[in-house]
Amino acid sequence: KSKPSKTSRRLPLKGQRGVRGGPIVNGLPRPPGTRARVGVVTPRAVGSAVVRSRARRLLREVFRRHQHELAGPVDLVLVARQALARQGWAEVERDFLAVATEAELIKPAA
Repeated sequence: KSKPSKTSRRLPLKGQRGVRGGPIVNGLPRPPGTRARVGVVTPRAVGSAVVRSRARRLLREVFRRHQHELAGPVDLVLVARQALARQGWAEVERDFLAVATEAELIKPAA
């Protein structure tokens, strides 16, 4: 079994975490001047390989479309839950934005 990276071990201790619907969002601020990074985890409980791949694509696309709205550079770990397998694009996006806003990962609306 591989050893978890330092970043993934730090996230639950020092970062923000939010759960709503399909995605679990874990975020840890990065130093200024760096870029936001994303990691996507899709456990086997989500479904078959095809379903897990779709879940990964949805989560990466949500991050890609909304990365410019992040409050600052952040390490994000997005975890797919079984509910994500039954959700469409709009529901995944809504859940991600709601969780990221609650965790103060997204800039407040002007």
